[in-house]
Amino acid sequence: MDQVKIGTFLKKLRKEKGITQEQLAETLSVSGRTVSRWETGNNMPDISILVDIADYYDISIPEIISGERKSEMMNEEERKIAKTMSDYATTEKEKIFKEMKLQSIMGVCALVLYWILHETGAYMYNDVLGKLTGYCETLVSVSVIMMAVFTTGSLSKLRSRKVFLFENFPKSIRLVVTAVVAFGGAAVIKLVLVHFFGL
Repeated sequence: MDQVKIGTFLKKLRKEKGITQEQLAETLSVSGRTVSRWETGNNMPDISILVDIADYYDISIPEIISGERKSEMMNEEERKIAKTMSDYATTEKEKIFKEMKLQSIMGVCALVLYWILHETGAYMYNDVLGKLTGYCETLVSVSVIMMAVFTTGSLSKLRSRKVFLFENFPKSIRLVVTAVVAFGGAAVIKLVLVHFFGL
C-alpha cells in the first residue's frame, strides 16, 4: 500500500470538490492537521473514516486504497462479469430444481402406485403386478438417493469429467433412458435386498 499515492489521490479528490482541508475536516469531524497528514501520506484514515470519505467523494474504498479511480469501462466490465456469474448460478439452481422436481414426481408416483397395489392386494394375484409393486417400492428409495445426488452436485461433477455423453441426446430420449435406468436400478436393489437380506 503506497501511502503517498493514496495521499495524493485524496488531495486530488478534495481539490476536485473545490474545498479546503479545513472544510473537509469539518465535514468528517476531524482536525485540519489530520487531513493534511492523510494528503502528505504521513498517516492513513481509520477504516471508519474511509467509509465516510468514500461516501463523500462517491468512490469505493478499494479505489482509495489503490490510490486511483477505476475507469468506467473497468466498472462496466466488473458489472458484466458479476451479472454473468449471477445468471450462471441462477441457471444451475434452476437445473437442479428441475431435476429434483422430476425425481420427486417419480418418487411420489411410485409411492402412490405401490400403496394402491399393496392396499388392494392386487400384487398377490398377478405376478406382473407383484414385480411392479417391488419396483415401485425400490424406486421410492432410488428417487430419494437421486435427489441427494442432484442436491450435492455429484452428478454435475461426473458430467464435468465427460463421463456421460448423455447430454448430447434429445430430452425425450434422456427421460426414457433415465426411467429405464431408474427401474433397472430399482430391480437390482430389490434383488439384493431379497436374496441377501430376505426383505
